[in-house]
Amino acid sequence: MLDGKLLDRHARILFPLPAVVFTLALLVFPVAYTVWVSLTNWNLTTGLPPRFVGLKSYAAVVQDPRFWSAFVRTLYFTGMAVAAETVLGVIWALVLNRNFAGKGIVKTLLLLPLVATPVAIGISWTLFYEPTIGLANWGLRAIGLQGLNWLTDRGVVLPALALIDLWQWTPLIALITLAGLAGLSLEPYESARVDGANGWQIFWHITLPMVAPAVLTGVLLRSIDALKTFDIIYSTTLGGPSFASETLNIYSYNLSFNYFRLGQAAASLIFLFALVLSFSAVVSRLRRRLGV
Repeated sequence: MLDGKLLDRHARILFPLPAVVFTLALLVFPVAYTVWVSLTNWNLTTGLPPRFVGLKSYAAVVQDPRFWSAFVRTLYFTGMAVAAETVLGVIWALVLNRNFAGKGIVKTLLLLPLVATPVAIGISWTLFYEPTIGLANWGLRAIGLQGLNWLTDRGVVLPALALIDLWQWTPLIALITLAGLAGLSLEPYESARVDGANGWQIFWHITLPMVAPAVLTGVLLRSIDALKTFDIIYSTTLGGPSFASETLNIYSYNLSFNYFRLGQAAASLIFLFALVLSFSAVVSRLRRRLGV
């Protein structure tokens, strides 16, 4: 009887407790283990067990010029992809928010890139970018331009990869923004039209501020994912040519599975984790400052 009373009294804690414990174990253990590995000199080529060395792995990573190049490429790729996805996603959402023939079919087609396997997307775009028979260069030649070495030119490879990311993830921004547009009140629009506001003024002063929470949520989700992009890059360029598309995730992978320096690889992943966390904090602070 006492046990029954105790269960009733603490039911709101006891019932979700297994799920909470499982989630914490699933999240905390990998992070804690990575932190521990980053504080060791674990190197599979030596055949020796990992030994605690403090921050030496971090120091080795920071002194590696490839780390800083990968850091800059990660920011460049993320900024380029997310900025374009946000602009195009908002435009798509504004178009889809109107009634027109075939709207349901367009929405269905918009979802297709989201459900495709990233590795399959990478292979398909590798064929699309193929210099001799690919559709990308065929299109350029059709309008009188010279074809490009999309995935082997150091100056072109990152924009080419960002274009793949743009194709795949713009629909996510569009759908999130469209959900925000669907919940907007019609009263401000009616008042603005009565006052003689034009379409651009209505968008800039009413639609955009009201839908800003949804847009910033989409930007936050996409930025976190773009900072951690791996599969698209690995399946198309492996980080090449000559490390020109090597981001922090690819750099960490190379340290782990090509050079077997697991301690330094874990340290670079901690830097990536700190970058993602910092960016999330900045966007969250921006939302609060804008009052959204």
